[in-house]
Amino acid sequence: MGDRRFRFGLMAGGARDGAAWAALARRAEDLGYATLLTPDTTGTADPVASLAAAAGATTSLRVGTFVLSAATRPAAMIAWQAASLAFATGDRFELGIGAGRPGGEADAELFGVPYGPAGERIRRVEAVMDAVAGPPAGMFAGTGRPPRLLVAASRRRMLELAARRAGTVAFGVSPLAGDKELAPLVGVVRDAAGERFDDLELCTQVHVVGGEVPGWLAPRLGVDGAAMAAAGSVAMLAGTPREMAATLARRRDELGVSYVSVSSVFAEEFAPVVELLAGC
Repeated sequence: MGDRRFRFGLMAGGARDGAAWAALARRAEDLGYATLLTPDTTGTADPVASLAAAAGATTSLRVGTFVLSAATRPAAMIAWQAASLAFATGDRFELGIGAGRPGGEADAELFGVPYGPAGERIRRVEAVMDAVAGPPAGMFAGTGRPPRLLVAASRRRMLELAARRAGTVAFGVSPLAGDKELAPLVGVVRDAAGERFDDLELCTQVHVVGGEVPGWLAPRLGVDGAAMAAAGSVAMLAGTPREMAATLARRRDELGVSYVSVSSVFAEEFAPVVELLAGC
């Protein structure tokens, strides 16, 4: 499956203030995480501001959206924001985009824009790809180098689009999805990507490190740790650092997944796994 080396991203929705956010970014860099990732919701800070601040507080840490909603912004605006972040971060910005998220309709309503059906939102993702690859005439182009593109996808049409045009494909799966459920999605990407499959980076998200789901997280996931463990969920890793590393290494060998994002709640707990695998 090509030379897929491990990268790890730390997923963070924010902090109590700017100083704490900068400290979190520096800690992520110190612990060996490759990227600091932030979501795109009206309940969190604008990713453009927060990611620029994180990059300014660090020297090598990459920053990225996970993921920016193509449903709530015009494609040209996203291209402008991406070029601006590439410029502000010294080309350390990675653009993650998607066609929307659960509850995304509320964000669209707040912004006063139509959310649209799934097909229309996927077309908006394609329009973003075009605008980022070739910004409209007269628009600020930053460093002139388009950022690495990550596309979050869970269904065939988006998976195929991501396979053809993204650098990273992030699989959106249920908290109860295991390797058996992930494998067919990887197959869709492989078939659609053709010869470029070996150059694609495949990404999954770890929501829980250890055998217990924190009380505040359980309602969001809708499942408990026992159910995730029984299902062999790819969103949970348990055991010693070496056991967790072995699970990820096996998954990379079998499915090609080499980019893993982890909730910032588990930054310290997961750091020994990062130390064992990052760059390998």
